[in-house]
Amino acid sequence: MKLFIDTHDKNKETFPAQISPEQLSEFYANYRKIFAEEGVVIVRTFLGLGEGRAFCLNLAKSTDDVKRAHDRVGLPYDSITEVTGVSPNDLLLNL
Repeated sequence: MKLFIDTHDKNKETFPAQISPEQLSEFYANYRKIFAEEGVVIVRTFLGLGEGRAFCLNLAKSTDDVKRAHDRVGLPYDSITEVTGVSPNDLLLNL
């Protein structure tokens, strides 16, 4: 599995402009279900509701799997990028 981050922004119409925490909770339940069906593992989702932005970290076999999950849930995205993690611990392990 590979690590991907996707981005969403209300200014680019890829994040709902006016979504309440209750609506988000309902949406996220369906999001989790569909992503699981597509074999995409949700690692972490970072939200800035006030800013209307989201950054989603997922594990999947391919970019196409992440795209398909987003298409099925009806959530457009700005980008989907394969990434690797770099932290002080990662750097120390490679010394």
